[in-house]
Amino acid sequence: MRARAYVPALPVASVLLLAGCSGGDGSAKGTAAVDAPPMRLVAYDSCDDLLNGLRTETAKRVTPWGLDGPALLEKVPDGAMPAPESANGQASKAVPQEHSRTNVHEAGADEPDLVKTDGRRIVTISRNKLQVIDPVTRKVAHRLDLPVRGPGMYPGGGDSQLLMSGDRVLVMTRQSPRGIDATERPGMAKPVPMRSQTRLTLVDLAGTPKVMGSMTSETEFVDARQTGSVARIVVTSRPRIDFPVDPHQGQPEQKAVERNRQLVRQAPLSAWLPKFEVRNGADATSYTMPCDQVSRPASYTGTTMLSVLSVDLAKGLGDPDPAGVVADGQTVYGTGASLYVTGTPPQAVAWGRMTPKPVEQRTDIHKFDVRGQGRPRYVASGSVQGDLLNQYSLSEHAGHLRVATTTMPMTPPGAPDSPDSPNSPDSPTRSTAAPRSESTVRVLAQQGAKLTTVGEIGGLGKGERIYSVRFIGPKGYVVTFRQVDPLYVLDLSDPAKPRSTGELKITGYSAYLHPTADGKLLGVGQDADTKGRTLGTQVSLFDVAGAPKRVDTFRLPESSSATEFDPHAFLYWAKSGLTVIPVSRHTTGGGEALVLKVGAQGIDKAGTVSHPDAGYEVPVQIQRSLVVGDTLWTISSEGARATSVTTLDDQGWLRF
Repeated sequence: MRARAYVPALPVASVLLLAGCSGGDGSAKGTAAVDAPPMRLVAYDSCDDLLNGLRTETAKRVTPWGLDGPALLEKVPDGAMPAPESANGQASKAVPQEHSRTNVHEAGADEPDLVKTDGRRIVTISRNKLQVIDPVTRKVAHRLDLPVRGPGMYPGGGDSQLLMSGDRVLVMTRQSPRGIDATERPGMAKPVPMRSQTRLTLVDLAGTPKVMGSMTSETEFVDARQTGSVARIVVTSRPRIDFPVDPHQGQPEQKAVERNRQLVRQAPLSAWLPKFEVRNGADATSYTMPCDQVSRPASYTGTTMLSVLSVDLAKGLGDPDPAGVVADGQTVYGTGASLYVTGTPPQAVAWGRMTPKPVEQRTDIHKFDVRGQGRPRYVASGSVQGDLLNQYSLSEHAGHLRVATTTMPMTPPGAPDSPDSPNSPDSPTRSTAAPRSESTVRVLAQQGAKLTTVGEIGGLGKGERIYSVRFIGPKGYVVTFRQVDPLYVLDLSDPAKPRSTGELKITGYSAYLHPTADGKLLGVGQDADTKGRTLGTQVSLFDVAGAPKRVDTFRLPESSSATEFDPHAFLYWAKSGLTVIPVSRHTTGGGEALVLKVGAQGIDKAGTVSHPDAGYEVPVQIQRSLVVGDTLWTISSEGARATSVTTLDDQGWLRF
């Protein structure tokens, strides 16, 4: 049977889920590019139809190495749960103090981070342990061994992140499979490609912390958002098909491709549907993605499946109620009511041949309704030209989704606009020919099962790319950069006719933009000379009430800040204007927390906070800052430092 498409004119309620297994008009200033075609929700008539579609699309994309390149060996995973270890002392039962939270994009959607606090305790990860700090006694009240491996074994928690609700903490870990010694025989698994794993560990903090349960799957953790006690966790997975370790086995490449295609055509549906193993104490239960919960856009590759899981921290780990889409997932943006996941589809290139045509980037956008506590509902998809910078390139406002992208066509090596060509925007010897890159802000509306462009403004930063974006209400702020930093101010109050209301060109750029209490805009990035050479950390305060202008600037030469690529590292305490930015010195490699006071008239340096050297070759870097009561806490992989918010006097050092 053929897949059937939902008609866009149908009400949304008619297209929220798949059939079960039982049966722009705007001001496109300066852009001549045609928007990418809108995507459609497509349902399958049966599980057999789902399997046939996945086999067909996946078989088109195999190589002599299968889907993942040369196969590696991995050990059989060890499911044992380490016994919890706690330090002496009890967490404070005092009333929560006034405290800062993780710096998030939207107030209604909490984001995973290395550190969480509820004002009664501070919870972080270091040295593969959960560290629980009592901010009143300024001591580490508890330590708990976490049942994770791979990157999480290194100081700082590796790829582990936290969400918190009440007395529960959910630890999300990207686990890398372990390699196997070729001489080791006991317990050896047969040769299979190394696959990433995601582990969710639920910890109870009431009294002495203890592991309540865990969930593991052969998936890649992407991101998560939490509203109330319910977390929505986004993971991706690849088909579990065991291709031969030797790609050729003495055969020509095309023969190897045909052999692998045949393996794909014989693979069962279970190879594509992700499985989740939940352990609660001695009990273990496996869950598999139901085939009637898998959707797909009209165009897909079959090589990646995107899953959105649901975990209620208050209830514990159980059936993750996954909703699946046969698509890739790279960037997550949530509002509390809606969850958007975007991905850049791989380009289809015939094996052994390279297309001579430039490749236009495209970003696919998938929208889920996550209101309530049940399974997320996949409601719409859309597609736009260009690439996103990060989640701040997306913003939902008054029923519309604003999307900022940069289009920089990719071409084969040696082509007129390729990176190694003299005409390339990235070539130091390029000619005066106009570069082709530019940025666009589009406004999308949900029309049935489609996210359709209803307005756009393009031509932003020709020959440059986006370095930061911030949407605040009906306004948008976009920073592009190559040699100078144009800060564009956009009026998006009319979704069909977005327009630019101002532009400010200065040297350097802002990589992160944050609104201040008095309506100004704070930018953190890099100072630069007139040729675009970066000089060091730059913090700028902009007045954007009218024509944009820079009110004040603070510069720290020969340094950079983690805030430039990770907004969670940024702290702004609106009550006093306290602003904390972790910085790294280029000359020494040392790190410190730069403490500023940001007011209506300017930026003043209050001081710095540093952590003692741990004796490693790599200097200690401060990762996070937060306020609890009248104390500024700075966190690194080595420990936590308590500092007076008002005087920056040292109040204690806690080594992890």
